[in-house]
Amino acid sequence: MVFCLGMRPPCTESNSRRAVNRGYVTSLLRLHQDWHNHDTANTYMLIRQGLLLCLKRLTTLRSGREAFLAAQGLEMLFTITQNCLDNKNMEPIISAVLQILRQCYPKSPLPLVTVNSAYSFMVPGSVTSEPLPAVTEGKGKDFEDDGDEEVDKDSDSDEVKEEDDDLETDMDKLSSKPGPDRPEEELMQYEAMCPELSYSFEELESKFGDDLNLEDTQYVNHYDIPTASPRQRCFNKDQSSWEHEREDPVQTSILDRVKTGRSTVPLYSKKGPEMNSYINVQTNVLGIGSSGNDIPDVHTSLGEDAWDIEEISCPRMSASFSNSTKPRETVDFINKLLHTHPKCIPFHDPYLYMAKARRTRSVADFKMMAFPDLWGHCPPPSAQSMLERKWGVQRIKIFEDVQRLIQPTNVINKVVFSLDEPWPLQDTASDSLRFFSKFESGNLRKAIQVREFEYDLLVNADVNSSQHQQWFYFKVSGTRAAIPYRFNVINCEKPNSQFNYGMQPTLYSVKEALLGRPSWVRTGYEICYYKNHYQQNTAAAGRASGKCFYTLTFVTTFPHTEDVCYLAYHYPYTYSALMSHLDILEKSINPRQVYFRQDVLCQTLGGNPCPLVTITAMPQSTSPDHLEQFRHRPYHVITARVHPGESNASWVMKGTLEFLVSSDPVARLLRETFIFKIIPMLNPDGVINGNHRCSLRGEDLNRQWLSPSAHLQPTIYHAKGLLYYMSSIGRKPIVFCDFHGHSQRKNVFLYGCSTKETLWQAGCTVGASTLLEDVSYRTLPKILDKLAPAFTMSSCSFLVEKSRASTARVVVWREMGVSRSYTMESSYCGCNQGPYQGLQFGTSELEEMGAMFCLGLLILELKSMNCSYHLLARAATLLSAEEDLDHHLQRCGSGSSSSSSTSELDDEPPCMEEIDYNTDGGLDQEASLSELEQEIQECTFNKDKGEEEEEETGRRRAIS
Repeated sequence: MVFCLGMRPPCTESNSRRAVNRGYVTSLLRLHQDWHNHDTANTYMLIRQGLLLCLKRLTTLRSGREAFLAAQGLEMLFTITQNCLDNKNMEPIISAVLQILRQCYPKSPLPLVTVNSAYSFMVPGSVTSEPLPAVTEGKGKDFEDDGDEEVDKDSDSDEVKEEDDDLETDMDKLSSKPGPDRPEEELMQYEAMCPELSYSFEELESKFGDDLNLEDTQYVNHYDIPTASPRQRCFNKDQSSWEHEREDPVQTSILDRVKTGRSTVPLYSKKGPEMNSYINVQTNVLGIGSSGNDIPDVHTSLGEDAWDIEEISCPRMSASFSNSTKPRETVDFINKLLHTHPKCIPFHDPYLYMAKARRTRSVADFKMMAFPDLWGHCPPPSAQSMLERKWGVQRIKIFEDVQRLIQPTNVINKVVFSLDEPWPLQDTASDSLRFFSKFESGNLRKAIQVREFEYDLLVNADVNSSQHQQWFYFKVSGTRAAIPYRFNVINCEKPNSQFNYGMQPTLYSVKEALLGRPSWVRTGYEICYYKNHYQQNTAAAGRASGKCFYTLTFVTTFPHTEDVCYLAYHYPYTYSALMSHLDILEKSINPRQVYFRQDVLCQTLGGNPCPLVTITAMPQSTSPDHLEQFRHRPYHVITARVHPGESNASWVMKGTLEFLVSSDPVARLLRETFIFKIIPMLNPDGVINGNHRCSLRGEDLNRQWLSPSAHLQPTIYHAKGLLYYMSSIGRKPIVFCDFHGHSQRKNVFLYGCSTKETLWQAGCTVGASTLLEDVSYRTLPKILDKLAPAFTMSSCSFLVEKSRASTARVVVWREMGVSRSYTMESSYCGCNQGPYQGLQFGTSELEEMGAMFCLGLLILELKSMNCSYHLLARAATLLSAEEDLDHHLQRCGSGSSSSSSTSELDDEPPCMEEIDYNTDGGLDQEASLSELEQEIQECTFNKDKGEEEEEETGRRRAIS
C-alpha cells in the first residue's frame, strides 16, 4: 500500500515494470473501486486520487496498459465516473480518470484502405512512386507515451513552431543579396507581362480621343467599398456595368468607412442547441427590386414534387441541361432557376461560373458543381459571435468514444460514403444522411454512420500525399429539420485549432438560397477538437513514433427537412469563382480610366492557367509627359492562396481587387500613383482538387521559393522570375505581400523580416555602430493597426527563421532586396480585440481587410520622403473633405492594438520591442497616423510657398 500511494522513492521505470509484473494494476483498480463505493461523502478524495495517479504511472508502459485492459480497467473506470461528469467537486478524480482512459484506449488504424490520398496525379517526367503502406498499428517494446497534450507544431502559415534556435544568425544569410538565380537572358520573357512599360496607347487615342480620362457614365463603376455591412449591388448583363438598386443610391467611400468604424455590431446569439444559424435572418436579405416575383416563384416551386432537389443542389457542368438524364421537368426547373437567379449577389454570374467550371481541369475529372459556388453567396446582415464553449464537452466526447469500444453493439458502423468504394454506397430509401464531395474544392473521403444521428467523417489527404488532412467541403442531403446531428472529423492533423476557442464551421442551405438567403453561415455547437485513439504506424509516418490524429466534433441542426446543405471548414472560394470574378471585374471598369489587364503567368501542372492581373490608371492622355508619368509609377506586388485550404486569403484578395477597380476616391488615387501586379491564386491545382496545403506533387509551394523548377513548381518559378525581371530593370516593388490564412490565432497580422530583431531575439549582440537597418518595414503594420478593425500590431513578428528560408516573404526580402516583404495572416476564426472583439470573421470582414490594406499602401506612400507634391496636394484635398477623420483613426488605433489575454497557442510570439532602433531609413516611424492630415497640409503649404518664392525671384530677374 505504501508503494501504491507513492510514498517510496521516485517511481522509476524499473519499479513500474516490477509493479506491473506483480499484478499491482489489478490491485489498484480494486482498491480504487472499493474506496469509491464507500467514500460517498467524498471525504477521502486524496487517497482515491493517489491510487489513480499510481495507475497512470504504471499505464505509461505497454505492459501496464495491457494489464489494465485485461483487468477490464476501461469498463471499471467508465462505470465509476460516467454519472459524475458534471460534478465539479469530483474534478481531480475525473481528470485523472480521463488521462488514464485516453492513455489506455487501444491505438487503432484509421478506417481507410491506405493513408495515401484517394486521388493521384502522374507528374510529367516523374517515376511512379511506391505506395505508402496501409495504416496499421505498430508493434514494439514498452515505451513512454508522449502524453495527452502536445505542443502545436503549426507555423508561419502553418507548419512547424520554431524555437529560438531556429532563428537565423548567419549574417551572410541575413544580408540582402539581390541577384537572379537564372541567366539574365531568361528574364526577358517577362517583358511581355509588363506591357504597361512600353504600350503607346495610340489605338486608344483614335478610339477615345486625345483625352483618355474623360468621364463616361456607361462604364462608371458605382461599386462601394466592401464592408461588414454590405450594400447590395446588381449586375446588369445587358450593359456590362454595375448599378446600385434604386433604394440605395448612396456611395460609401473608404474614408467614410474609417470614420464610421464599428462601435456596435449586430450579432447572433449562440446560447443553446436550439439556435439555428439562419434564425433572425430577414426573409429577403437581397432586397430584390427589379424582379420582385423571383422569390415568390421559387418559393412556390419548393412545394412541387416535379423536380429533384439532389439534381438541383449539385448540377452537372454543361452548356445547358438538355443532356441530363433526369426528368424533363427537373431540367426545365433548373433552367428556370438560373433565369430567376437573384442578380444582387455582387460580382457573380452563374452562367459565367458554369462556363469557367467546364474549362477547369481536375485530377478526378469533376462533372458536378457545388450549388453554393454556382448560385453565389451574399453575406448575412449580422455578424456572428464566437461560440461560448460548453464546459465539459470534451470529456463527454472522450467517454462516448470509450463507450463505443466497450459497448460495440450500440454502434451502427455503416459506411454510407467512400471515395475508395464502388459507387453508389448510399441507399436513397434509408433514413441516413447522404454525402457527396466530387466537385471543385470538395473534400470528404469517407462517411461512417455510427449512431442514428451521428457520423464519423474522414477527409482526404492532399493529392500525391499522405498528409495535410484538415480542409473539408462536402454536400449532405436527406436532412431532417430540428434534429441535432453530430459530425466527427476523425483524421485531422493539427494538434490544436481555433475550434477550441470559439470558431465554428460554415454551412450553406440550398433551400435557404432558393428562399432568397444564399449565405454561408457559421454553424454548430458542442464543438471541441481533441486527440483521439487513431494512430498511423511508424513506417507510414516516417518517424520514431506513429503519427497521432485529432477529432473535430460538432453538432448542427439543419433548417429544413429534405434540404441539401453544404458544410465546409471555412468559406469556400474556388478557382472557377476567381476566373469568373476577374472577367466580371474587367467588364465593370471604365477602360478610359482603369487599366485592367489579365495575363497568364503560366500553366500549372494540372493544365490550368495561373492568372496575373495588372491594375493602374490609364494615362491622362497620350502626351509624352503623361506617358512618362504612367510608365514610372512604382509597383506593388500582391499574391495569395499558395496554400489551398486558406480560402480566407482569397476573400481578402477579393476585397483588394474589387476596391482597386472601384470609383472610390482613394482607389482612384492609388491607381494614379501605383501599378499593382497581382497573382490572386498561386496554387490553382491545389484549390481545384480540395487540397489543404500542397500542389499536385504533394509539396508545400511556399517552401519552394529558393530554387523553384519551371517544370515542377511553375507558378513559383515564374512569379519569382517576374519579380527578378522587375528588379533587373530598376522596378522592384515597394511592397510585396503574400496573403495567407491562420488556423491557430485570431485577428489579422503581418510577418515581416528584420535582421536586428532576429539577432536580438536570438541573444546575439546587436551593435548600432556595426549594423544599420531601415526600420520602415514596421510602418505599414502600424498604419494598418490604426486603420483596420481586424488588424493588430501586437501579433506581428519580424523574425527570420532558418526553416522559413525558402518562403516567399524571406526570399523576396533577401534576394530582391524588398525591405517591406510580408506575409499577411487572417484568422479562420475572428477577433479578440478592437471593434470586432468576440466576433467571427464573415466574408464581409475579410473583404474589408483587403480594402483597408490598399488604404494602408496609400498612407504609407504619403508618409514617405519621396512622396510627390502632386500626390500630397490630392491627398490634402481628399482628407480635408473628411471631417474628424483623425479622431476616428485614433479610435481604431486604440481599439486594435490591444493584446489578447486568451491562452491560445502562438505560432510566432510577438518580438519584444526593446531594440534601440536607428531612424536611418529617413523617417520618424513613431509618428502618429492622427497627425497625417497636418503633415500633408504642412508639406503642401511649404511646397506652395517655395514655388511662390521661385516665381517672385524669376519675375525680379526678368525685370532686372
